[in-house]
Amino acid sequence: MRGGGTINADGFGIGWLVGDPAEPEVARRYRRGRPMWSDPSLPDLAASVTSGAILAAVRSATAGMAVTESACAPFVQGSAMFSHNGVIHGWPNSVAPLAASLPPAALMTMDAPTDSAFLWALVRERLGKGQSGATALSAVVAQVLALAPRSRLNLLLNDGKHIAATTVSHALWVLRSAGSVTVSSEALDPGDQRWQAVPDLCLLEATATDYSIQKLSGPSAAGSATS
Repeated sequence: MRGGGTINADGFGIGWLVGDPAEPEVARRYRRGRPMWSDPSLPDLAASVTSGAILAAVRSATAGMAVTESACAPFVQGSAMFSHNGVIHGWPNSVAPLAASLPPAALMTMDAPTDSAFLWALVRERLGKGQSGATALSAVVAQVLALAPRSRLNLLLNDGKHIAATTVSHALWVLRSAGSVTVSSEALDPGDQRWQAVPDLCLLEATATDYSIQKLSGPSAAGSATS
């Protein structure tokens, strides 16, 4: 990680979609609570997986949060794959009121007791109510910033047909090439001038062929999880 010099050694995860692209695909994942470079199984796995949609993440755990495989992104359900780069400031007390908006089962089935897993629970609840990925991410960001304004909330959701991502106090880059769009925390090849930096406090929406960037709405504009 060039920006900030962070070494992401607290785990990693890779998610990909399997199945017929004409039907709802299913997300599969491989996660480990160890540095990516120390996993001898990863090269063979990576060489054998082919997918039209992939989400990969490395982790630098926030102090006090669990360093376990289950705390690593991506978090998945159906064809949806989710990751979070950042931290909820004042976790967990700052956003405790949002827990009341979730069914008890959503809290009881969180992958891990971390802010990222909680954000996924909030997003997943909205997706289950029929909201688009972009709408769900924007609303959750607004809710969290209203309670914890110093949070860093780069959220990303990939369902194989659409990518939605937010930028709140972390870098995000996007590259459009022939038949694909790549979204990354940093430009994978800084020398490639096609990479575009996504400004802070923005929402990125992408398909396999194009993308758009717009400013995020304010905290009061997104409504509550029950709206």
